Amino acid sequence: ALRAQAQALGAHLGDHPELDLRAAAATLALGRAQLPHRGAVLAADRDRLLEGLRLLAAGQPGDGVIEGLARRPARVAFVFPGQGGQWEGMATELWDASPPFAAAMKECAQALEPHLDWRLAEVLRGAPGAPSLERIDVVQPALFAVMVSLARLWRSFGVEPAAVVGHSQGEIAAAHIAGGRSLADAARIVVVRSRELAKIEGGGGMMAVALSAEQFAARAAHLAERVSVAAANSPASLVVSGDPAALDELERDFEAEGIRSRRIASTVAGHSPHVEPARAAMLSELASISPRAGSLPLFSTVSGEAAETAAMDAEHWYRNLRQTVRFADAVRAMTGAEIDALIEGGPHPVLISPALQTL
Repeated sequence: ALRAQAQALGAHLGDHPELDLRAAAATLALGRAQLPHRGAVLAADRDRLLEGLRLLAAGQPGDGVIEGLARRPARVAFVFPGQGGQWEGMATELWDASPPFAAAMKECAQALEPHLDWRLAEVLRGAPGAPSLERIDVVQPALFAVMVSLARLWRSFGVEPAAVVGHSQGEIAAAHIAGGRSLADAARIVVVRSRELAKIEGGGGMMAVALSAEQFAARAAHLAERVSVAAANSPASLVVSGDPAALDELERDFEAEGIRSRRIASTVAGHSPHVEPARAAMLSELASISPRAGSLPLFSTVSGEAAETAAMDAEHWYRNLRQTVRFADAVRAMTGAEIDALIEGGPHPVLISPALQTL
């Protein structure tokens, strides 16, 4: 079809020598469908143009004759991390330097403020008397604000996501950016979630381990429900959570076997039976949220596949806290959406390495 178009164009220009070649070129470039198979002829005069079109129509090479397959526009997915990428002073320089980021942070602070007894700017800037980011009910709302504001910043530069995915609490930011949750509802969810976690601090722990889920299950079967897979981040990267004594035992076993493991600075066994006391309060306090259909595909780390944001009610957000984070499955599912690039929207890279391992 491309060669037939070149032949027809050559005949038309040959039959109409009065045509302005620049006007014809402008119409060809801007006035027709941008189909993927394309050809171009670079020529300084009409005779060379007609000869180039003859060669293009015949499928023959020639000076100034170009033929190729155009790339489609790149499709980007925004990836929102859970806890772990925070650091003292995060976002403050960007807050001062970038008006779009500052505007988004201000909106997030206003959405969070009715639910908090501290101010976002004071926490991030380390103001005297401000609570520490080490508090789970402080760090999670703060990270939510940073993630949402980074997404708004990318969009201010024209980078529009074709899909979103969020790891653990990151799914709250993902649902908002996908259009499936208002900023007010998303802020409320992250505050309620983090407060309920703060109530059960001190009774559990978490550990990263370089094993597959199957390999871990074989080594931890004797511990029954004392240890759970909290997050399956890649085919060979897990986070496990549970009783501190059980984690101590596993850590000794892994060291003896030469298996890489690292305790995470957490006294809450997230994504395990430890969080079940939070269910009643979460269902009650989030009963009035208004989920809606989003404008972007969201790949949920609760199900490991594409999910409808309109179905993300209070029960979903409890499952988001209780069930294993299926990040690797969600990344695999996104490959079917022809995503070309992943952008992690957090203060420090946490998920890029396991995403690359999975891909």
